[in-house]
Amino acid sequence: MVFYFKVRPEAGDYTIFMGLDKYENEDLIKYGFPEDIWFHVDKMSSAHVYVRLNKGQTMDDMSEGLLEDCAQLVKANSIQGNKVNNIDVVYTPWYNLKKTPSMDVGQVGFHNPKLVRTIKVEKRINEIVNRLNKTKVERKPDLKAEREAVSAAERAERKAQLRDKKRREEMERLEKEKQADIRSYKGLMVQEKMTSNKQIASGSKTLQELEEDFM
Repeated sequence: MVFYFKVRPEAGDYTIFMGLDKYENEDLIKYGFPEDIWFHVDKMSSAHVYVRLNKGQTMDDMSEGLLEDCAQLVKANSIQGNKVNNIDVVYTPWYNLKKTPSMDVGQVGFHNPKLVRTIKVEKRINEIVNRLNKTKVERKPDLKAEREAVSAAERAERKAQLRDKKRREEMERLEKEKQADIRSYKGLMVQEKMTSNKQIASGSKTLQELEEDFM
């Protein structure tokens, strides 16, 4: 089971999601998307909360409102973190999550600690949490199938782009050959014209020669 939430409208058309338990978290870790940003209460047990950005966006593109919605939701879904104030919530891109065979179910590390950011949450804001919970939708997605479908579409797009690139390159090559042939043909015509004029000049009689013939 995965829970989905809609963020505040002014933050954009984004969906926050999290797994029901640590086993769903494993699938979310395994079949995530490069656009996913992962949130967790620092040094405490909590839900793994994600937000999926648009293609090409990074953490730098996240507004304060979007960050606040994610941070408040992850705090509200931490048994310990929900009870205390002034907690830290860490967040990082999905592709920075590191999973090794020795780790427990739901446990993760980071490939690059420099890609991990922290946001301070002073207290739970019920207005935000209640608004998010009103948009809550439960689904049982096939995360593997969704990821494979997107990967297949991306591969097809890359192949199409490669075909277009090769087609453009071939057309450019043919155009260059055509222009080279035209330049070569023009050069040949000029050379033939020059030769013809010389031949005419050498074969023509002077006025004096014509008068002598007449006489």
